[in-house]
Amino acid sequence: MTPTSSSVTVAEIRAAADLLSTVIAPTPMEFNRGLSARVGADVFLKCENLQRAGSFKIRGAYNRMFHLTEAEKASGVVAASAGNHAQGVALAGQMLGIAVKVYMPVRAPMPKVQATKAYGATIEQVGESLDESLVHARAWAEQTGAILIHPFDHDDIVAGQGTCGLEILEQCPDVKTIVVGLGGGGLLAGIAVAVRELKPDVRIIGVQAEQAAAYPASLIAGHPLAAAKMSTMADGIAVGLPGDVTFPLVRDLVDSVETVSEGGMSRALLFLMERAKLVVEPAGASAVGWLLENSETEATEPIEGPVVAVLSGGNIDPLLMLRIIRHGLVAAGRYLQFSVRVPDTPGSLAAILADCAGVDANILEIEHIRTGPQINVDEVEIALRLETRGPEHCERVLAAMRAKAYTVIHDEAAQL
Repeated sequence: MTPTSSSVTVAEIRAAADLLSTVIAPTPMEFNRGLSARVGADVFLKCENLQRAGSFKIRGAYNRMFHLTEAEKASGVVAASAGNHAQGVALAGQMLGIAVKVYMPVRAPMPKVQATKAYGATIEQVGESLDESLVHARAWAEQTGAILIHPFDHDDIVAGQGTCGLEILEQCPDVKTIVVGLGGGGLLAGIAVAVRELKPDVRIIGVQAEQAAAYPASLIAGHPLAAAKMSTMADGIAVGLPGDVTFPLVRDLVDSVETVSEGGMSRALLFLMERAKLVVEPAGASAVGWLLENSETEATEPIEGPVVAVLSGGNIDPLLMLRIIRHGLVAAGRYLQFSVRVPDTPGSLAAILADCAGVDANILEIEHIRTGPQINVDEVEIALRLETRGPEHCERVLAAMRAKAYTVIHDEAAQL
């Protein structure tokens, strides 16, 4: 890798680690047998979802705010965040005695908004995205003299996040591959600075949500470009434009930037709940989602272990969790939804229920639809939602329905 011209150094990261040692404890690193079997190499989970305030963000926020001058601290700080950075800044402000104002998108997860308020910050919800909220935060800083605490694009933020990289090397000294979720790039850049200097042969991979991926096109262009689309459930990495500080670090120090689908993150979140007993938000599960998807693609390059996947955050709205669990079940082939058209006569429903039982499918929901452009007056459409045991079982259920001469309506795209 070509050395970068950034001023962030390992010495600064070590200094940040010394500073943070009085504020936070190192997060656990857990070996995961199930994921290791899928990947074909030992995989460890770096559990930043168990960090104070629920994500890695306190590392950078505290380091940045501690180094403000006394006059700057007295002026207060302002931040823009979908939630995790907001909590990190609010908590750091509480510990350092600094007034905090945070602009959050109008659809920011309610638990993140409430937690930020609980740490003493003043909240204003504006805009549909982090980038829109950031515009308001910058304007407030100009109007009031408050110091903008950027979510990722500052040397002190990057140095603080880089302390996670030092912990990874201490906890897994033989690590060969590190996979990190990527939004603006503060965490990935910080880890890359620390690891590339101290263990240069490690492969470092950044993972973006494919529905909000600004880095791949930016890396091709050679400079930051705005994402063409921003539509992902992973609010923690939904950043539309790479930063001036983070972009060159990612470009120069990271081996590759990959993308993960929405279904991949859903499956990862479900996998982590079931197999690791860990609650992780979609952004926090992006690294595991990519590992799962990559392991299912024959043409990909094998991943050398030990592998460390960083679980960057665990702050998830329970309502979103319910939707994602269903999304993950569908993506994993554990949930099947289809409709059948049958004669509108007594016994038709009972026959369908018996046929589903015959292929060992558990019915969760049933809906009768009697009117529609494709439904004859003597027919009824019955929508079924079933619990299944995997993709093969789903195909067996559908095949059994068709073998019984039912008119089956099944749209795979609608499953997600």
